[in-house]
Amino acid sequence: MRISDVLKLKGDRVATIDPTRLVRDLVVELGEQGVGALVVSIDGRSIHGIVSERDVVRRLRTDGAGVLDLPVSAIMTADVYTCEPSATVEELMEVMTERRFRHVPVVVDEHLAGIVSIGDVVKHRIAEVQLERDHLTAYITG
Repeated sequence: MRISDVLKLKGDRVATIDPTRLVRDLVVELGEQGVGALVVSIDGRSIHGIVSERDVVRRLRTDGAGVLDLPVSAIMTADVYTCEPSATVEELMEVMTERRFRHVPVVVDEHLAGIVSIGDVVKHRIAEVQLERDHLTAYITG
């Protein structure tokens, strides 16, 4: 299965935030959007970074509540790993596991086209395994 298949089922909507917004705004957006990460973008198409709940918590631990008044750009990850829709679920699952991140923006022609979480990847991999099991069971019993 390809990432494009995941996006067909999930949709291509991506929650973004401007890098100049405050971390306190980020926290509100994460909660309102019901997501674990936002792509940092000034126009909703380009990728300037990514910022997650983990980034906020880690900076709160080291810097205290003052981090809430910093711009998102101060805590975001600027070097963002991305993938194309043609990547396979297996490839992305391996990269996400090895590099220990949970969200990967999907790009087409260097523009934001979607985002995939580790939950999305696992969900679709489980569906594949169940389908294979059903086919094998039907083959054996048929």
